[in-house]
Amino acid sequence: MAINPLSGIVSAPMLPFNPDFTIDWESYRPYVGWIAEQKPTAIAINMDASEGPSLSRDEQIAVLKATVEVVAGACPVFSGLIAGYTADAVEWGNTLKAAGAEGLAAFPPFPTFLGNPVPSEMIYQYHKALADGIGLPLVAFQFPKAFGPDYPPEVLERLAGIPEIIGLKEASFDVAKTIETIDAVAKLPRKIGIMTGSDTFIFEAMLMGCDGALIGFAGTATDELIAMQRAAATGDFATGKEIWDRLGPLARYCWRPPIRDYRPRMKEVLVMQGHFKSAAVRPPQLPVDDAERRELRRLAEQAGLIGEGAQRTAAE
Repeated sequence: MAINPLSGIVSAPMLPFNPDFTIDWESYRPYVGWIAEQKPTAIAINMDASEGPSLSRDEQIAVLKATVEVVAGACPVFSGLIAGYTADAVEWGNTLKAAGAEGLAAFPPFPTFLGNPVPSEMIYQYHKALADGIGLPLVAFQFPKAFGPDYPPEVLERLAGIPEIIGLKEASFDVAKTIETIDAVAKLPRKIGIMTGSDTFIFEAMLMGCDGALIGFAGTATDELIAMQRAAATGDFATGKEIWDRLGPLARYCWRPPIRDYRPRMKEVLVMQGHFKSAAVRPPQLPVDDAERRELRRLAEQAGLIGEGAQRTAAE
């Protein structure tokens, strides 16, 4: 799979649940097919956006197989790799590979990687073990500094020495850290794609120098974000800004504190769009209230994702 370095828009879809919290396959299959039709760089499932940590491993495999079947080669399918220690991560990564994953987004092994600083040797050894033991393209994660890991330039240099690492999901939600990461990677002998995961400033991150986004917001405004990234990459900043001026208020509202609530907020938008029958999230996550739901509708209409605005956007 020639996506080295990673760039463009990688969509991290939400996962619909029935009111009894089982997976709503009737909604999921056409939804992920709709995303694939828009030709993102890849689709990444079993991520935080799809409530991957709340899924059993059997469910993760089922989601992966269903996605591969529906996408049918339209774009690569990545899977989140969630594990607590190295040997288990390698074994589980190979299971995901056998089930059809074409790349892996390697979640930090919590709680070992919780907080900062995380020793650079520990970070390197973990990713090197995944690369050697699984042999798939890998995307590493940079989290907000309060959670870790927060990769300094010397760690990025070591990770870039692992050929299987094709990108970094830069999800620090910190402008200064994003710039530091972009500058550090620009000096490396081997390019890796910097994919913003900061949904609150996606366009701005691309103007700073991010190569694209691996992001949950592309689970709804997929085509718009693809067009925005293309505009940013080609220097058509006016077009990119026009798109983000419409989408940004909704993204910033969905990902405002507490950030964990972006999942039920985004699911409400997907219900409004007709993709999901229910906005159910697995407990202990709570649903949104009526006031939030009204504001989400207003912002989704303003973004052109539902209502008359969506019809005008489709006509254009």
